[in-house]
Amino acid sequence: MTKTTLICGSLAFDKIMQYNGRFGETLLADQLHKVNVSFLVPTLRTEYGGCSANIAYNLKMLGGEPLIMATIGQDGGEYLERFDKLGIETRAIRKIAHSYTAQCFVTADLDNNQINAFHPGAMEFAHENNVGDQGALRVAIIAPDGRGGMIKHARDCAALKVPFMFDPGQQLPMFSGDELIEFINQATYVAANDYEFEMLMDRTGLSLADIAGRLEALIITRGEKGSEIHTGGKRHEIPCVQAAAVVDPTGCGDAYRAGLLFGITNELDWPTTGRLASLMGAIKIAHQGGQNHVVTAAQIADKFEAEFGYRF
Repeated sequence: MTKTTLICGSLAFDKIMQYNGRFGETLLADQLHKVNVSFLVPTLRTEYGGCSANIAYNLKMLGGEPLIMATIGQDGGEYLERFDKLGIETRAIRKIAHSYTAQCFVTADLDNNQINAFHPGAMEFAHENNVGDQGALRVAIIAPDGRGGMIKHARDCAALKVPFMFDPGQQLPMFSGDELIEFINQATYVAANDYEFEMLMDRTGLSLADIAGRLEALIITRGEKGSEIHTGGKRHEIPCVQAAAVVDPTGCGDAYRAGLLFGITNELDWPTTGRLASLMGAIKIAHQGGQNHVVTAAQIADKFEAEFGYRF
């Protein structure tokens, strides 16, 4: 049986800028209706990002077989070269020649407050990709992407009977209650953090039991409090793995999801799958950016055994 995991989601560049002051010292509370300010940012770095890439990066390290289905812009050549070096399949990435790759511009101050601007660019054309063109698949994930693409790819998976994980993330507010119910009814798994899940229940009018009862598994992450997996009428409490350092949470949820997908494709039990996912999040948070941590599958297995006392 194939272990190919289709990862539908965004590809993006993150432009991170540091302002060596405090926004509050420049922004005047009584003048916010006519803001015209400029911040000197001595440092600038570009990070490779986007949910699909972050998930694929972690899944590949685990020894999985990720297949990214996404859209990239005219400026995406270096990202495709990066995937080739990492051994990540790029045949399902569509280049949108008249658009730029999605980009997030982040300016942070000394108090770690942030002013962000997001340009969706090529992500808005995600609906031009077709799940049916990608061959045999073991499982898929519908991660944050263009709105139309997320709806289409979920429907494609359902029509083709490809089990998939719905991971609405920051795109959740873009969907109505009826649309979210449709996603849940089509999905095999749903993954969300605790805030997103509260919003999901509020928008749909469904309870936790209602949602879990329609799925093979419902996964809710709760940060340093760990996570929980609801499946088959049972609730599995997944402990949080202590990180070597807490440096940057960017991409931690994607690393966690890679662990879930690896567990599913390798038919691990849910407690083991959740623990592996938790470990992947802890490894990521100790590094800056979403794709700068480097670890082998063997090292992950050793870390897992040291943490939980058995090998997966």
